[in-house]
Amino acid sequence: MSAQVAPTRMALTLYKGKLVGAKKGYELLKKKSDALKARFRVIAKQIYELKKQMREDAATSFFSMTQAQYAAGEFKSKVLDTPHPAAIRVKTRTDNVAGVKLPIFASYNTGVEIKDNIGLSGGGQKVVSCRNKYHQWVENLVKLASLQTSFVTMDEALKVTNRRVNALENVTIPRIEGIIKYINRELDELEREDFTRLKKVVEKKRENAAKEDKRLAEVKQKMQNLRVEGDLLDDYDLEKKGDVYF
Repeated sequence: MSAQVAPTRMALTLYKGKLVGAKKGYELLKKKSDALKARFRVIAKQIYELKKQMREDAATSFFSMTQAQYAAGEFKSKVLDTPHPAAIRVKTRTDNVAGVKLPIFASYNTGVEIKDNIGLSGGGQKVVSCRNKYHQWVENLVKLASLQTSFVTMDEALKVTNRRVNALENVTIPRIEGIIKYINRELDELEREDFTRLKKVVEKKRENAAKEDKRLAEVKQKMQNLRVEGDLLDDYDLEKKGDVYF
């Protein structure tokens, strides 16, 4: 990946921005994962306690059914053959936990009064007690269904979030950091090459300047020598000494 990235200042700025975004996303996903884990543990604890309670309630309800049948006789077929409106219904809503939507089921009483002739000849109290215990057991069953549905949904969301957190922590962020190190290394190498090139240029200019200074000094020395010779000729008297031959 780093071999396909041009080592430029613009690319370095771009990947630094990506690194900041990746770290910010990692922090947010980590907080989301922690929140989901906390809620996940709470739901698991509630399921455990509710199942333990329902185990006892189921035993009590079935035992109450046996008592009612013993006192009022076999009434199962009569209940199944007689149409009754639903006394308990279920409504749904959605709970949002760290962006994860959890379906919540809640039971409510429709207010329908069940009027039948079961238990008139005997065992009416046992029948009512059996109905109430099963009513409570059904409400707990709805709660358990809600908790288990939320548990499964939370488990899937937690797996996805953890995969994203691990991908950012172990793949994305190290790869971006590696690219940034590669770009910095290449830019440092280019700077060293530029410094060496500039140093050579400066040395060459100094050599040229030194040569030019030397040439100018030689020219100046020649000019001074010519001026001295000119002064000697100025002092020579042509009328007295005649011409000068070189």
